[in-house]
Amino acid sequence: MAIETATAQMPPRPMRADARRNYERLLTEARTAFTRHGTDASLEDIARRAGVGIGTLYRHFPNRTALMGAVFQVEICALLERSRELAKEPRPCQALIDWLRAIVDHASTYRGLSRALMACSGDETSALSRGCGLPLREAGSELLARAQQSGAVRSDVVIADLMQLTNAIALAVEQSPDDPELADRLLALAFTGLKAR
Repeated sequence: MAIETATAQMPPRPMRADARRNYERLLTEARTAFTRHGTDASLEDIARRAGVGIGTLYRHFPNRTALMGAVFQVEICALLERSRELAKEPRPCQALIDWLRAIVDHASTYRGLSRALMACSGDETSALSRGCGLPLREAGSELLARAQQSGAVRSDVVIADLMQLTNAIALAVEQSPDDPELADRLLALAFTGLKAR
């Protein structure tokens, strides 16, 4: 039992140089593939373009959602930083809207991402949920609470519903690439229903 506890507390071993190079090449190729072909892009093609076998891809990323979580980590960090900046905005409701708009922009960059985020929203053990969904939900909770405390947003609105709504808007935007105003119209419509009476 003591051996198991000690093992569980040990930090992960650093990657060898060749493993680190493979990992970075896989992330680069996955980001390119997800941008061009969506999150359903072939994992075999990603591995081939990275110059490794599919087994190497799976050693680094046990499933598609783990790979997606790793690919989107940079963008998630930027969205979290944006939420911290917006937390200082003197207009809390506008800060919340601006942040949700940034999420729509991010999700609609990669075809299929909003659908994947919606699918994993109830599974907190998913790599995509842990790496993307939960951190965004926590950041959004703070912005939502400020908007509610200011009296601008109804008190019965919860962040989980708001994130699902935002992902649905991103999915609609993804399906309508010829309508650049769609996200703003749908967000405005959503916020009409969220406003405190």
